[in-house]
Amino acid sequence: MKNSVRDLRSQLDWTQADLAEKLGVSRQTVNAIETEKYDPSLPLAFKIAKLFRKPVEEIFKA
Repeated sequence: MKNSVRDLRSQLDWTQADLAEKLGVSRQTVNAIETEKYDPSLPLAFKIAKLFRKPVEEIFKA
């Protein structure tokens, strides 16, 4: 699944660790999502969308 998490995080000058802390996950999880090695659970995807104030469909594309 394609996603724009890395771009959105970079726009806010957040590190992977910053984003991980805000989401309550590990930095490795953020890295795996950004490199598209891991698709987040639905609750985590919605948490990411809420944090970036974007629709989940805009961040995650099939």
